[in-house]
Amino acid sequence: MVKRLFLSFHIFLLSGISIIAQQNSLVNTSGSPYAKLHPLNITDVTWTNGFWAERFSVCEHSMVPFMMGMYMNDSISHGFANFEIAAGLKQGEHVGPPFHDGDFYKMLEALIMVYSVNKDEKLDRQIDSIITIIGKTQRADGYIHTPVVIKQRNDTTKKKEFAERLDFETYNMGHLMTAACAHYRITGKKNLLNIAIKATDFLYYYYKNKAFDLAQNAICPSHYMGVIEMYRTTGNPKYLELAEGLINIRSMVVKGTDDNQDRIPFRQQREAVGHAVRSNYLYAGAADVFLETGEDSLMMALDAIWHDMTERKMYITGACGALYNGVSPDGTTYDQKPVQQVHQAFGRDYQLPNLTAHNESCANIGNLLWNWRMFLATGDAKYTDIMEQVMYNSLLAGVSLDGKGYFYTNPLAVSNNLPFVLRWSKVREPYIGYCNCCPPNTIRTVAEIQNYMYSLSSEGLWVNFFGGSKLKTSLPDKSFLEIEQITDYPWNGNIKINIISAPKDEFPIYVRIPGWASGVSISINGQKKKISNIPGKYTIISNIWKKGDIIQIDIPMSAQLIVSNPLVEETKNQVAIRRGPVVFCLESCDIPDNSDLNNIRIPENIELTPELNELNGSTWYSLIGKVYLVKHEDWGGQLYRELDKGYNQEIEVRFVPYYVWGNRGKGDMSVWLPLTR
Repeated sequence: MVKRLFLSFHIFLLSGISIIAQQNSLVNTSGSPYAKLHPLNITDVTWTNGFWAERFSVCEHSMVPFMMGMYMNDSISHGFANFEIAAGLKQGEHVGPPFHDGDFYKMLEALIMVYSVNKDEKLDRQIDSIITIIGKTQRADGYIHTPVVIKQRNDTTKKKEFAERLDFETYNMGHLMTAACAHYRITGKKNLLNIAIKATDFLYYYYKNKAFDLAQNAICPSHYMGVIEMYRTTGNPKYLELAEGLINIRSMVVKGTDDNQDRIPFRQQREAVGHAVRSNYLYAGAADVFLETGEDSLMMALDAIWHDMTERKMYITGACGALYNGVSPDGTTYDQKPVQQVHQAFGRDYQLPNLTAHNESCANIGNLLWNWRMFLATGDAKYTDIMEQVMYNSLLAGVSLDGKGYFYTNPLAVSNNLPFVLRWSKVREPYIGYCNCCPPNTIRTVAEIQNYMYSLSSEGLWVNFFGGSKLKTSLPDKSFLEIEQITDYPWNGNIKINIISAPKDEFPIYVRIPGWASGVSISINGQKKKISNIPGKYTIISNIWKKGDIIQIDIPMSAQLIVSNPLVEETKNQVAIRRGPVVFCLESCDIPDNSDLNNIRIPENIELTPELNELNGSTWYSLIGKVYLVKHEDWGGQLYRELDKGYNQEIEVRFVPYYVWGNRGKGDMSVWLPLTR
């Protein structure tokens, strides 16, 4: 008989506000009535060795100190200086984009997440000193946004709150709320949380009294996730009312746009449209509201949009937002009135260009955030499959191996022969000028990956992802669970789960079988089990566990040639290479000098051999194989010419993981390459 585990929470008072004592997870669904699953405490999972331990180490020792150092240096960034000026500690004007505060809050959250692991007292003091300055910028009514506060400090007749649609006030406050909840759950300190409570109360006041004005300013709505997390932290019912209301008032927007997903009410939407960061943040926030309310119309919209995106508009790397500029709707009507410009946006169905792909790093992270919440609501592996696709590909491509360079966009091909200059650099930059929103988002996400590894339901433990790690947690029935995962995933599919401590009764463990996998086998203590291991599903392993029990999962890891739907015009008659969850690419530095990636042909029977590589302290596996190189000639300004036949040279090349590209110097790159039979 399986002992059912129910998560409970209790309430105590904090500064006059009810704060829920609950599981201290990053997205805390322990009290969410419509959540099937609940994440573990932030500190329950630690990396031991392997892929993610290596990435976290780079995050801790390079990404975080390097980027925070630049934010604190006002000759490079005014990210922190704006707070000092708004607090009256310095003289000056606001410098940087209006969303600069939000970027800094994301960086602060990354600092907090690293502290949750290393418990460095110096880091703790730095966090507290930053929070003190942030608090000094907040108005008495709870409003906090340095561009406005600085203008009002310098001239009381100047700029007012919510005066401009693209001022990103609520976006910034949303990231403040998220960071504050994480900080409180990790440290128990209320200093940042109290600032966030005041900001959330201000938004609630504005919603109740000036809903129309607030509706016009819901740009890139990170605050939907933030407000719900504040509700989960404080138990204040006003915050749930606010979160629901923020979705409702989107119908009040005057001249709404597809670019901002407010041309039609959210509940009527069925397609992924417009700015991909704004859309994925909206979808994640709406999923959060569903987890608390169970409103069917929200899930109907989210489900339809998810299928539209994953089946027609998402890249093989999990990236989103094909177009830097486009129009919506396009090609669907002779009436030109509905046609609107969109930017950094989803394109038409199956419109997935490679050289000009936008794929902003923040949009890809938004895809991960949205799918996590959909998974918590349903327990469906299709969502964790998408998360894995993002984690090993488009997320990590956004940062260099040494943690000191970043991409804003993530194309699937790069050519230095293009006769025009694309808007964003195809070389990673230490600080991305005016718009540095992606680096801190990437950093905080890498710092938080361990929080996605496992989940709990009323039935048992869910193993969502694989990586060398230890899990130690107390279950709601007061029993203790401790396991260790030993694996070199994603480079091989041998995963060992050692049981160190478990409940005395029968306890199910749900293991995700990746959607790309086949021939998976599972054994317990060396004995193979006849379990239905269906790709794209969770398989149930139930047992009365004892110390020393070993679950062995073997996932075959052969390289696969992947083709796209024939309606994807840009990749017709081409293939990509994927091994496990990792997508590979070919760089010009791995083919003969004076050759061109456009002249490479992949044989359908190619044999690919993994080979260990190391660069900048990072290790990965490349794939070695033989391809055909066709005759290379200078096109000399020609647009078309007769096919040149009869020249195929067999050469050996090295394919590298997509996230590794660009770390060995500037050059051409392509994920998709022509197939030859």
